[in-house]
Amino acid sequence: MEKLTGRVYYLPHDARTDRPVLGYIRGERYALMVDAGNSAAHAALFERQRRELGLPAPAFVGLTHWHWDHVYGLHALGAVSVASRQTGDYLARMARWGWSDEEMEGRIASGEDIPFCCDNIKKEYPDRSQIVVKNADLLFEGGLRLDLGGEVCRACQVGGPHSPDSVVYLLERAGVLFLGDCACEDFHHGPAHYPQKELGELIGRLEALDFEIALTGHWQPQSKEEILHDLKEHIW
Repeated sequence: MEKLTGRVYYLPHDARTDRPVLGYIRGERYALMVDAGNSAAHAALFERQRRELGLPAPAFVGLTHWHWDHVYGLHALGAVSVASRQTGDYLARMARWGWSDEEMEGRIASGEDIPFCCDNIKKEYPDRSQIVVKNADLLFEGGLRLDLGGEVCRACQVGGPHSPDSVVYLLERAGVLFLGDCACEDFHHGPAHYPQKELGELIGRLEALDFEIALTGHWQPQSKEEILHDLKEHIW
């Protein structure tokens, strides 16, 4: 786990089984975790490193979107979880999924899932009976404001090319934005691409937010200028 600012830490991504960045914000009253990890083992790694740093347990965990690598560790955490209502709808649907080879291949054939996700799920879960999909405790519409004590975190649903339920978490005083995967391509509808309407809307929403440093789900921290520059490179 690495320290980004005085109050903000993050566990870096691990591409071996598509483990995303997990965030941690220490307020004076409450701590917030951003995203829940892709398994109980991933969540346990976060918890172990948090304890080694002497950081208090998070009271809340905020989800950025519904994709498996950001949410399958949720059931192993004791924090109160928050997500957009749209994310909650996706989680409720995934909770009904089966995990045999045939069922996973069927979802690839129907377009519900993609080979990349299924391949990494198999790597992360040698025993797929251990997969548990849990819904969030609190669902919000559009946005949410969390006063952590000395730091306010705003959850803002921004949508975008990657997934329509994408939420970002903005620490107002620190100027840090947790993006999840909202700046990534759409991988679920044909070859990876940036739908132009959704891309333009996302750029406008991110430009309107006041932040200096952005943490994406599968990369290193970047500045606001770097994130926006990278996104605008995909406008045609």
